Amino acid sequence: MTGHLESGDQDRMRRQGASALSAEEGMALFDAALSLSEPVLVTSKMNFPALRAAAAEGTLPVMFQGLVRAPRKAAHSAAAGSGESLADRIAALSAAEQQRELLDLVRGRASTVLGDVPIRADQPFKDVGFDSLTAVELRNRLAKETGVRLPATLVFDYPTPAALARHLRSELVPDAGTGDEASAAAPAAVPGAADVEAAASEELGRIAAMDADDLVARALGAVGT
Repeated sequence: MTGHLESGDQDRMRRQGASALSAEEGMALFDAALSLSEPVLVTSKMNFPALRAAAAEGTLPVMFQGLVRAPRKAAHSAAAGSGESLADRIAALSAAEQQRELLDLVRGRASTVLGDVPIRADQPFKDVGFDSLTAVELRNRLAKETGVRLPATLVFDYPTPAALARHLRSELVPDAGTGDEASAAAPAAVPGAADVEAAASEELGRIAAMDADDLVARALGAVGT
């Protein structure tokens, strides 16, 4: 069932709080579950350090929130350290500096999600291995860091780091400028209804092709966002 998973898939599982099970561990847990009277069980080896780190960052999925608590020290530090926001920092920069700063942010977080795979500014996310699951993880990271409400289809709506950085700039600094400067801050074109419908159809096709493991992972990534 999991023979198709690559190292990047396993790294993503660990970051989300689940460690891989050996065949022996999986069968032992399956046998134990069959002997119990509970109607619904989830057998999993949890990565508690990852869960605690997510709790401290405020990114722990709702269904895991009963397993760990956010460290008090981390919570106080976050409250005490809340000063200048990213939007404030970006607003103080020139247009070119704003784009460069946000592009570095997007490329860095995208690389982390893929397991330190480098990505160029003009390289389509799909060409470096982004799928629905990694797209949601990147959305979650950027939404938390920027404070901007972002759709789960973010990397499909803005298919390159440069395009996504321009979108973030337009959200963080909506009155950044006019004319050429404003054009640089917006996507190259606004998709029409047919484009949106096609993108939605493509996304539904990807979901229909997922197996149970991918659907569960997708749900965990989208919970609480």
